[in-house]
Amino acid sequence: MPAQSGREKAYAFLKETVLTDPDMQGKFLTEQEIADRIGISRTPIREALLLLAAEDLVQLVPKRGAHIAPLSGREITELMELRGIVERHAAERTIEAGTVPVEKLRELLERQRELMGPEQAKEFIAVDHLFHATMIAAVGNELLNRHYDGLRSRQIRAGVVALYTQTGRQEEVLGEHRAILDAVASGDPEAARTAISAHLESTLKVLLAG
Repeated sequence: MPAQSGREKAYAFLKETVLTDPDMQGKFLTEQEIADRIGISRTPIREALLLLAAEDLVQLVPKRGAHIAPLSGREITELMELRGIVERHAAERTIEAGTVPVEKLRELLERQRELMGPEQAKEFIAVDHLFHATMIAAVGNELLNRHYDGLRSRQIRAGVVALYTQTGRQEEVLGEHRAILDAVASGDPEAARTAISAHLESTLKVLLAG
């Protein structure tokens, strides 16, 4: 496996560590600050920031650096709407084709149960994404997989903030995931659509309140 380039290292660090930190929402980052933290030169960091700006995950402001803008209410609402369309479609297709990955979903739900508490919020949300992405992947449409994975940073950012600000949200998520799993495991597309919609609506409510 080839070694990560400086740009790849900076991009991964920013996307997985900095953008997912609730304390960084609304802050500015400078190239020098990032260089000092991860020990690489400023050029690959500039390249990584340009990639993140192209994904609309940071805003580059002259003389100030990269602004990590909190997700707006409109962005969060649109994200949940898009997730609903994709996830309901995936549930229907996998039920119809008999390809629901029930055991894998059960395993992920159990892993989530072991990650309770704010100190494990990032890991909890990473497994949360995997739970949904596993259902998407079971459709077998590579373009759909890539499209859904492109939403991941926004989901992680939004989800981590919600879990840090809302006591008891992790328990609710587990219950909502259990309802989705029960519906798809029983082969009931209507129940699956309802469970997915309820999960995303309650997530949206928490995010907009936070």
